[in-house]
Amino acid sequence: MQPFDWNSVPREQLNPHLVRQAIHTGQMTIARLELKAGGAVPAHAHINEQVSMVLSGRLRFLVAGVETLVGPGQVLELPPNVPHGVEVLEDSLVIDVFTPPRQDWITGDDAYLRG
Repeated sequence: MQPFDWNSVPREQLNPHLVRQAIHTGQMTIARLELKAGGAVPAHAHINEQVSMVLSGRLRFLVAGVETLVGPGQVLELPPNVPHGVEVLEDSLVIDVFTPPRQDWITGDDAYLRG
């Protein structure tokens, strides 16, 4: 068993405001996201439970119609199948953990993030 190294995980430039690195294990997906101010993740929902950890920057989440500001050192839990979107208020570094693994990311069926 070897540790993962973010320096070796491929970086995906999904759109001008979002770079994603993802590690998929048998039970979860762990993502490192670099988000630029002014960007957004459109409203969407997925079967995965999600935990978002903001390491730096500030995000505005809209979760099931409720706005929540999340900043450095804060963690937000998103239940499965709940509609949510994000507005990037400041350049941000975020770690997201999903269970089960994000099959849409594995298969490339994540058009809502691209372009």
